[in-house]
Amino acid sequence: MSDDFTPDQKRYLEGFMSGMQSARTARGLGPLGGTGGASQSAPSGPDREHLEAQTKTVAAGGKLVDQEKWKAAEHPFDAYARFKDQANAGIYPKPDDNFRWRYHGLFYVAPAQNSYMCRLRIPNGILKAWQFSGVADLAETLCGPYAHVTTRANLQVREISAENAPLLLEGLADLGLTAKGSGADNIRNVTGSATAGIDPHELLDTRPHARAWHHHILNDRSLYGLPRKFNVAFDGAGSIATLEDTNDIGFQAIDVMEGASFNGQPVEPGIWYRLALGGITGHKDLARDTGVIVAPSDAIAVADAIVRVFTANGNRTDRAKSRLKYVLDAWGFETFLTAVEEKLGRRLVRLDTGFVKPRPVYDRLAHIGVHPQSQPGLNWIGVALPVGKLTVAQMRVIASISNSCGDGDIRLTVWQNLLISGVPNEKVEDVIANLVAIGLSAETSILRAGLIACTGATGCKFAAAHTKEDALAIAAHCEPRLTLDTPVNIHLTGCHNSCAQHYIGDLGLIGAKVPVSEEGDTVPGYHVFVGGGFGVEGGIGREFRTNVKAEEAPALVEAILRTWQTHRATPDESFVAFARRHEIVALQALVAQSGDAP
Repeated sequence: MSDDFTPDQKRYLEGFMSGMQSARTARGLGPLGGTGGASQSAPSGPDREHLEAQTKTVAAGGKLVDQEKWKAAEHPFDAYARFKDQANAGIYPKPDDNFRWRYHGLFYVAPAQNSYMCRLRIPNGILKAWQFSGVADLAETLCGPYAHVTTRANLQVREISAENAPLLLEGLADLGLTAKGSGADNIRNVTGSATAGIDPHELLDTRPHARAWHHHILNDRSLYGLPRKFNVAFDGAGSIATLEDTNDIGFQAIDVMEGASFNGQPVEPGIWYRLALGGITGHKDLARDTGVIVAPSDAIAVADAIVRVFTANGNRTDRAKSRLKYVLDAWGFETFLTAVEEKLGRRLVRLDTGFVKPRPVYDRLAHIGVHPQSQPGLNWIGVALPVGKLTVAQMRVIASISNSCGDGDIRLTVWQNLLISGVPNEKVEDVIANLVAIGLSAETSILRAGLIACTGATGCKFAAAHTKEDALAIAAHCEPRLTLDTPVNIHLTGCHNSCAQHYIGDLGLIGAKVPVSEEGDTVPGYHVFVGGGFGVEGGIGREFRTNVKAEEAPALVEAILRTWQTHRATPDESFVAFARRHEIVALQALVAQSGDAP
């Protein structure tokens, strides 16, 4: 047995492994870690790091949460044949298998819908037009005939019957796509700059690094089964924000000036990544700058080391405290970075911000409309999608447009829309006309351009409100009453998981069951937050009002925005600057004085 364990821990390990093996035997499975007697006493194989972390938790007197026990009893990747047996019998999973099948990208979403949802993996959010069309074909035959673009620049499809679930996964593989590891305790879809490689303002093309990290994960089973989910983003400083500061690891492209040094050695000037850690906006935290810079060629090795330190030390007894943020809070950044350096076997480079050039400013409307690329005579066209939804018919036309008028790429963004890239100047009007013909557009109001909503109660069992429908109701109410001249982001999320990242919206709404009687009756509604932001305006929104009925939310949003327009210090004062300039009580009073607030 490994010398890393004390005698007491070894005894705990033997008992723990015996219990896990009993659970596997009951399922007709073989020994943990392979065959032979040695496998009964110490973890081995690709799951070793996770089993050792579980064992140390138990040895220290901790009680593993159910999800950790399920992972140890049967790894989800060892259970695909059993998953197919369930599917062939039309059986939906019990809680343990519902968790396991998420490793394959499938989420059983009852009671909201008695079906699966599938979330794909699309590195940097870019896929080929023929793949996009292929997903439309799969959705039409095996799912509900639509898809959603998510806030991780990804696609998800819904209303998948048990019988169709394996057909969908295998159909995705035929398209060169996968959903592997897109749910549960895994590294989720890797995001990168939506305009990578085509943006005249970017510092770095993130596509090679996002793709390398994607394949690094897919081909190393030891990177599955973390204490909780894990997000990684690469931002190349392009026009469209990647929201890397909402991720566990954020790589942010920077331009290092001459004259910098570290540890007595000169730091090569040029483009590096600055490393930020610990973003988890649902827990009111953005990723914080570590002071570390990473050569782009070294990003995958550094990310791998960070994940492995987290794997060994993340909390496996309390799901609410099991993200990277809580290891950083407990250890401090320097202790954590020291552990990462030990894993890497070398020092990380630190650099004072005084040697970093200012980054280009984001264009908060660059994801919509026609924009010139760095390649002369070519453009990307941002297509406005109603809170991220596309029909299969629209998907096929978009794929055809991309092939005939663009470069064949479909670029999904974290703003729940997509870009058609490589469009020559002379074909821009054709693209716009074809979009209009299918009920879409490259134009939208400033309000709708920043409107973000998760699936909501229509398709998610956790949501307390119908976020997509309510988001559209807010737009329909406000647009004829307000003319916005400055971008505003309004984020609606259905539950505490904050998939729509309500805390970073200028206005953020989180679903709530609003009490309407002394008997405990409730109706769908929201708690409302103001003043969140990202990037240079990064910050967590503050609670403005609780228990707002969904039907009253549009009028309240109108009143808040109208108050900003009336009382801003200058015509160009942003909403976030206005909101942060006021204490909440003062802001509430101003809104109440407007006479429009419900």
